Amino acid sequence: MPDLSNFFGLGLLNVGKMTAKGQITIPKALRKRLDLHPGDAVEIIEVEGALRIQKQPVPSPFAWYRGYLAHLRGQNPDDLLEAMRGR
Repeated sequence: MPDLSNFFGLGLLNVGKMTAKGQITIPKALRKRLDLHPGDAVEIIEVEGALRIQKQPVPSPFAWYRGYLAHLRGQNPDDLLEAMRGR
């Protein structure tokens, strides 16, 4: 069998097997290099008949609040605090 460790200059070629449930183990060296941990979400995309797996970016915990106070834009913060305090 030919040595495919540097296949087309793309780096180390890792081979794995898919289980009956469709699970594939990502080799430890790749998990470490890509900073993948148990529970991390990954995207699996079909590109020209091949699969591309990439780590999903972690959304900001503050993303839900973005724009939440947009209706208060342009108002004086001191006046808003006074109104909240009931003064």
